[in-house]
Amino acid sequence: MRRQVEQRLQLRLLQRLLSERQPLAECARVVQALLRADPQVHSVWYFSWQDSADIYNPEGDVRCWPPGPSDVVAATDHNLFTLMQEHTQLSIEQVSAMDCWLSKRMRRAGISHGVVVNLPLLAQQHGLLVIELQAAAPLSALDSLLVVLGTWLHCAQDAPLPTELLSTDPHPALWVDQHATLLEVNKTAAEMFAGQIAENAQQALPNNHRQLVRACLSQQRMIADVSAQFGQRILQWSYIPCLEQQRILVRGRDITEQAQQLQEAAQASRLYRLITENTTDLISRHLPDGRFISASPASWSLLGYWPEELCGMRCQTLLHKHDIVLVEQRAKNALAEDGYHTMTARVRHRAGHYLWFETASRAIRETYTGAIVEVVSVSRDITERVKAEENRRRLAEVVKVNTDLVLFVDPNGLIRWMNPSARRLLHVAEQQDTLQLADVVGSATLNELTQQGWPAADKHGVWSCETRFQPCANVASFPVSLVLLAHTVAGGERYYSLVARNMAERELREAQNRKHQEELAHTARLVTLGELASGIAHEMNQPLAAVINYANASLRYLQAADSQSPSIQRVVQGLQRITEHANHAAAVIKRLRAFLRKEPRRMQALNIAEVLQETVQLCAWEAVNAQVTIEKKMLTELPYVYADRVLLEQVLLNVLRNAIEANREQYQVGNQSSRILITAEQQAEHVYIKVHDQGAGVTPAQLEQLFTPFYTSKVDGLGLGLSMSRSIIEGFGGSLETEEGLLGGLCLSCRLPVRSRADERLTVHKHK
Repeated sequence: MRRQVEQRLQLRLLQRLLSERQPLAECARVVQALLRADPQVHSVWYFSWQDSADIYNPEGDVRCWPPGPSDVVAATDHNLFTLMQEHTQLSIEQVSAMDCWLSKRMRRAGISHGVVVNLPLLAQQHGLLVIELQAAAPLSALDSLLVVLGTWLHCAQDAPLPTELLSTDPHPALWVDQHATLLEVNKTAAEMFAGQIAENAQQALPNNHRQLVRACLSQQRMIADVSAQFGQRILQWSYIPCLEQQRILVRGRDITEQAQQLQEAAQASRLYRLITENTTDLISRHLPDGRFISASPASWSLLGYWPEELCGMRCQTLLHKHDIVLVEQRAKNALAEDGYHTMTARVRHRAGHYLWFETASRAIRETYTGAIVEVVSVSRDITERVKAEENRRRLAEVVKVNTDLVLFVDPNGLIRWMNPSARRLLHVAEQQDTLQLADVVGSATLNELTQQGWPAADKHGVWSCETRFQPCANVASFPVSLVLLAHTVAGGERYYSLVARNMAERELREAQNRKHQEELAHTARLVTLGELASGIAHEMNQPLAAVINYANASLRYLQAADSQSPSIQRVVQGLQRITEHANHAAAVIKRLRAFLRKEPRRMQALNIAEVLQETVQLCAWEAVNAQVTIEKKMLTELPYVYADRVLLEQVLLNVLRNAIEANREQYQVGNQSSRILITAEQQAEHVYIKVHDQGAGVTPAQLEQLFTPFYTSKVDGLGLGLSMSRSIIEGFGGSLETEEGLLGGLCLSCRLPVRSRADERLTVHKHK
């Protein structure tokens, strides 16, 4: 039943198309739909005869129809056309066996079961149908239908129809009877409802379609604009009664786009209302003179006024008195010329204080005259931003006038900006913009920054070191205390700032302190010289006495002896001993002069065993007087240390003399002998020189003040020896500490670094 209704509707549509002289392709499409409604039909194609080209040309729905296998100019269907004039119907198998253009295309389409029917749709226009049947359908399955269709076409071409339904109407239209049964549809409705017109039309019409038809006829009036949903479309139907024929013209209109626009407009309106009610910005409308028409609820949190209180108030009354004239004139001119204006001004809060507001305004104009009828403004509180910008401006001024060097550097080492102090000290011209960090620091510092600086700054935000800056001009480098800071901008990009303090003055002060220290050390050596005076006299008296004795004896021997006598040999021996003792006296005096001579610090690699040996020789006489035996326990091979020879000898001499003095005080009763042990060994990158005595040691209170300047436990001591010795050793990069001794007394441990210092510069301090 459904198939018959579908075919009836398609026939009515075909009849209307033929009566309206619609194009052949449209008529062919309806015939194809009519035949496809039969379940025994697989596919249908319609072809019109092209007399000029001598081939059949496809019309209507040509989807899935393959192109020809060869040149269309050489193609021909003349044999088939002649045969079809003699036979109304042929099987596809018969046509496929022929040598013609259409048969080749049928074979390419894979059509093997069906019929080819001679069926002209228009007068004086030959045509045929290629109907592919289902595999189980007989070839005669459509014979009755085709006979009826041919007869109907012959009659329908001469039977005119009323023109209530137009094929050119872009809107769907259909006829229904008084029982709401579908009678006919136009071309647009047929295309919209596809192959199942009756079923789809029932779904597309309103749910109360039958009631609407009944009401339209009974009330004899048109019922308009009844909406219904059809898939994704929204259709609006109008019911127009034809009382004479007791049927209804149902005409539709696709309002999907308009409905979507209305829905989007409603959604936008809800969204606008939601934004207006919940935004923290103040959205307001004004008359051209500045009076409030409306305001969003944010006015209470921003200004302390409810929106109702602002209505009718002039916005000028809220502005700061210094901003009113300027802001009003600029806003008026900008809105008149551009229709848009953004301003920043101070606005008074209800409590009396002022806030900084940024306001964007847009003019609403009258359509025809262009006059401004309304102004819409969006305002936000930027007080904190203004304060932050002011703080940044002040900070920028501080950085600009700061005497420290400030440089902004990107992660690639490119210096983006530097303050005037940095430009002046680094001798960078104002027009010079591209400068790399490698241009102002050495390779060692650059490697340290790469390996430690950047990662530490990224992790902790700050990193510091001490280095030297090399100016661009041919100027000597200067020391700086460098601080690296890591920063992150809003977009997540990283950049770094270097803050460097010029430490040239500190370096100068340190040099002066070292010079003063050397002066003090020299003074201490002079004091020590007084203590060594008796020893020097004792040391010199014996060789001088021997010189006199041997000289007198040699004279006596020479006076009494001849040239071959043994006396001459004794003279020779005496003179040899005179020379030996004289050389010994000269060596002692040389060492004393070297110790007392005031010279600049000379850093050099020293053999610690030789330095210890010479130091022990300097205080050997004092050790003999105190009955102290000095023992040395050292490794056979010790690495060189980097120090000043004279200063190191002074430190070791101070330590040894302190040990001798401690032993003398401990063993002065009974005139007993004692010993001092000197050890030297290497541990890791340091050489440790330890002096162990057999003295009474020191108390914990004395130990805390042992290296304090001018503190001493001796009656005639100055208290400068150990303090000065520690400063000297620390200047060499080492340390001087106390620990428990191996001999029961105190042990002073001197630690000196083994590391190479060949890359350091030697600083020569000239005498004033």
